[in-house]
Amino acid sequence: MCGTPLELLIPLQVASHLSEKLPSIFFSPFSFKKSDVSIILIKEKLNRSAKNARKKKDREGMRETTGGGLKAAAGAMVLVEGCIIVLTIMASTAMARGMSPFVFVVYTNALGSILLVPYSYFYDKDDYRSEEPFLTLRFLLRVFLLGLIGVTIAQNLAFVGLSYSSPIVACGMANQIPALSFILAIFLRTTKFDWKKPSSQARLIGTLISFMGAITLSLYKGPSIKNHTSPSLALRTAAVVVAPPPPRLLVFSSIHENWVLGCVLFASASFVISVWNIVQVGTIKMCPKVMKIITFYTLFGTIQSAVLALFMERDLDAWRLELNLELLIIILTAIFSSVIRSSVQIWCTRMKGPYFVPIFKPFGIPYASTFGCLLFSDTFHYGSMMGAFICGIGYYTVLWGQIKDEELQKLERGKISSIDDQKAPLLQDQDSRV
Repeated sequence: MCGTPLELLIPLQVASHLSEKLPSIFFSPFSFKKSDVSIILIKEKLNRSAKNARKKKDREGMRETTGGGLKAAAGAMVLVEGCIIVLTIMASTAMARGMSPFVFVVYTNALGSILLVPYSYFYDKDDYRSEEPFLTLRFLLRVFLLGLIGVTIAQNLAFVGLSYSSPIVACGMANQIPALSFILAIFLRTTKFDWKKPSSQARLIGTLISFMGAITLSLYKGPSIKNHTSPSLALRTAAVVVAPPPPRLLVFSSIHENWVLGCVLFASASFVISVWNIVQVGTIKMCPKVMKIITFYTLFGTIQSAVLALFMERDLDAWRLELNLELLIIILTAIFSSVIRSSVQIWCTRMKGPYFVPIFKPFGIPYASTFGCLLFSDTFHYGSMMGAFICGIGYYTVLWGQIKDEELQKLERGKISSIDDQKAPLLQDQDSRV
């Protein structure tokens, strides 16, 4: 999770929101008779408790919205997305200066793990006093798999792709995750696709738009915002030797550019994250402590990435750190990604629901485009900016369809529960007459 250009934490927050527990007061070991009446009474209690919990949560959400919480959460997310783009540009600069992307993943996650261990303890200090076991074999296997998929595979693919392309590719390809998740859910039969529903139509149209944007981003760069040379300078090059430009403090596009390969690697990372989402939904239901899961899968991912980096980078000089800009980039990336971004996204999700954080994900595209046009105009291209914006449009279309799908499912569940509530008194009367 630490330092990746992709938003790995968003699906985790959605899963944590959906895995709420009912009050445990109704699960006391009372001795009920095995009759229809007792089963109906238990069911009624569960339905009432769930409704009361939803009403309480809605009231709290209304108070937070009217109290200015919406502006604070929105401002925090806009600032977070801007920081992500700045750190992605800084990571691109570190790799342009010779740092291995495999080594970069190891160092950022290692420092992030060191910070997360005490932070997660104090974050969930009250929860650790429960009688539940702190670690189980099932939990360790889950976080090991999360570290393998989300850190070792996805982050290395993303940062190697960044070393061949630019942050605008990271923004565009990261917006492919909802479309890829939708296609994967259809193949795994975890979601139903109905041609007649506008929500399903929107998800399909959004998926096609996202793929169109990814193809445009990969195959068409277009002209640069500003050319390297001017006509007057070209006339003087025959007589005057032009001095090489001074080295830049920050680098946007890769010096060793392989645009198509970078896009393919980023697309592969997005697909891996879509698979990762499936694994982490079950994990968050098994253990609702979000920071605990983040800490352990980051720790396992660090160890796995270190083994991979040792295999890929045999030169010991690639592991050497000095007091320079690269070390500063590693420290800033680890601190922001492990502690700051995680805390802000968890806070915003608990305040405003599971879809508040994903709404701000495409904001990185205008950020990257603005930085590219103003600061890196000679290496920033119109075609890549256009392709990234198309990916953002597809992202919002898929997300809108997904939100509508969940609203329809909630309405259907509400109708079923109301029908059960209407049937319960009739069954009780019949049982009492017998």
